[in-house]
Amino acid sequence: MAAAPRYKRILLKLSGEALQGSQGYGVDAEVLRTISEEVKEVVGLGVEVALVIGGGNIFRGLSAAASGMDRASADYMGMLATVMNSLALQDALEQRGVYTRVMSAIEMKEVAEPYIRRRATRHLEKGRVVIFAAGTGNPYFTTDTAAALRAMEVHADVLMKATKVDGVYDKDPHKHKDAVRYTRLTYLDVLARGLNVMDSTAISLCKENSLPILVFNMLGRDNIRRVVCGEELGTLVCAE
Repeated sequence: MAAAPRYKRILLKLSGEALQGSQGYGVDAEVLRTISEEVKEVVGLGVEVALVIGGGNIFRGLSAAASGMDRASADYMGMLATVMNSLALQDALEQRGVYTRVMSAIEMKEVAEPYIRRRATRHLEKGRVVIFAAGTGNPYFTTDTAAALRAMEVHADVLMKATKVDGVYDKDPHKHKDAVRYTRLTYLDVLARGLNVMDSTAISLCKENSLPILVFNMLGRDNIRRVVCGEELGTLVCAE
């Protein structure tokens, strides 16, 4: 018998880079297939799923700003990249019979619904997957911050950040063989040690509202289902 889910409503944060797979740019169809199948499995357990996807596989606002582009313009372009990723994932999910809605913080009614909190909550209650696109709709805020904000607005039980490593380490495990993985951290630990979990604005928002953050490796098969069902994977960031 499959384990019962620990969480009723989750917000899953995916990086844009995760969608590019080994291509180095754009969207890898095989990665989309894998993610959509895992999300479908979690929805089948009765879990309400919302997602936020970055846009780094298409355009990185910070990198463009660093090379001389106006920061606000660069960030708006990054938001449009997240809409493209959201539409791609919506298509992959709906091909597998999962009802999905993309809700954009920037109005573009021909391709996505405008973000309205009560409507988003209603979609989740009806068992639809909701993908929040275009970040917060404001420049200077990351998709990490957007994920924290939306998770709190829809009263998610946990913010799950899917990464390419199996949790939070004291240093880069790809560069240092002696890197140590944490299984549990407090918000203050993350902020004080400057750990690369999410940006400080997102961490502070979660801290102020006691929203737990679970960082785990999305590359392992069934890892999304396993963390939803309470297996001790990755790193949990929470209050004392």
